[in-house]
Amino acid sequence: MTTLTTSIIPDKQTFVKLNKTHTLNHKAICVFVATGFFLDQDSYWEDEICLQPASKHEIDDNGFFLNSKPWFEWHYSPRDLTFDQVLEEYVTLLTDIIHEQVKDNPVVLPLSGGLDSRSQALVLSKMNNPVSAYSYSFQNGYPEHKISKNIAEICGFNFQEFFISKGYLWDVIEDLGTINKCYSEFTHARQMAVFKQLSNMQGVMSLGHWGDVLFDKGAPDTITENSIVSFLLKKMVKAKGVELAEKLWKTWGLEGDFNEYLVTRVEDAVSKIKIDNISAKVRAFKTSQWAHRWTTTNLSVFEAAKPITLPYYDNRMCKFICTVPEKYLADRQLQIAHIKQHKALARVTWHANKPFNLLNYNYNKSPYNLPSRVANKVSREISSIMGKPLIQRNWELQFLGKENDNQLRTFLFSDSFASFVPEEVTSYFYSQFKNDNPIVYAHPLSMLLTLALFQKQNNL
Repeated sequence: MTTLTTSIIPDKQTFVKLNKTHTLNHKAICVFVATGFFLDQDSYWEDEICLQPASKHEIDDNGFFLNSKPWFEWHYSPRDLTFDQVLEEYVTLLTDIIHEQVKDNPVVLPLSGGLDSRSQALVLSKMNNPVSAYSYSFQNGYPEHKISKNIAEICGFNFQEFFISKGYLWDVIEDLGTINKCYSEFTHARQMAVFKQLSNMQGVMSLGHWGDVLFDKGAPDTITENSIVSFLLKKMVKAKGVELAEKLWKTWGLEGDFNEYLVTRVEDAVSKIKIDNISAKVRAFKTSQWAHRWTTTNLSVFEAAKPITLPYYDNRMCKFICTVPEKYLADRQLQIAHIKQHKALARVTWHANKPFNLLNYNYNKSPYNLPSRVANKVSREISSIMGKPLIQRNWELQFLGKENDNQLRTFLFSDSFASFVPEEVTSYFYSQFKNDNPIVYAHPLSMLLTLALFQKQNNL
């Protein structure tokens, strides 16, 4: 017998076999297309499960799963500390973790216009490790790389800028499916567009994933115990994802109602979190589900290019969060206060509140932000008139245009895929995307593409 121990937020998904017949888990797949990730320990298969976080798992000598027992459970145990005391602990902890993770290695740092990577940059700027930073922007999109370049220059890092080009997906989609096993749809993994460049960079990668969830409010004050599930479902379910799930549910002849099944699954998962504070409870749910089954899936692309480190995934960071009063976690206060210790970094534009920065973002409201809003609208209209509309979403580069459409149809309308998902279902969502509302129907179309590659790679 073997015992496997998983972290509070695992940096990879571990799948093990059950002593069952090898058949598709159609109900789990329906949840996947509705939300974009699998719940709990679900997989594509009835005889395969994903080991749950923060648990010790026993596997028999034949490799079959036996049982699990949690070694950690999320809790809310706030300590009676001042904000400054918590801030000092947070900065010390983040610094210690980054030091321990990167050791003496050169560091590769993906930079964005947000707060997580900027927090890492501040810590790394005080270390002796050589740092190679990079960022990317969409072709004809907002130049977020300029914010990142500014941060890198202030910190004294080398910097490379990349542009995510139109249609890059089709050259790498087979490789991406092999890397992530089709456990995440394909339009989020922008790093695949620059995979070779990342592979050639020297050092270990320091990734800031999940800091934005840990260091912010889990839910608004208006959410109650009775409304947690509906609140989470609104966050989880993607546009028209349920519509696709319902059609597949009927196509595959599954018993009951998909919506009732999904609600019951979320209710059961929430009920296992024994926390009274609503905000902390929601954060725990998100971390045990989203982080593990969605964010971690996409980490596999980075890991295929470079060794990765994740300061916010560290067990110590999760345990620390459980002891911080919610009032100090709300609105990214700790991260902002940390970065404001370096005035030059604080003055760099905060992408979520552009064109404002960490010193004046409180003015991102009417009437103070009216000039920037007008300027942005005029810029978008001019770009549209010139035939270069602003690209804001990755799928716009991968699904729009004749060449993209030809590639997309090759996957969606193959004879083999029609044996898995009936062509009338695929045709309906393809038509809605093309002729009705592409923004709303992009998600189900992307999920169908994911299922098409899954079917192809597994010879279903």
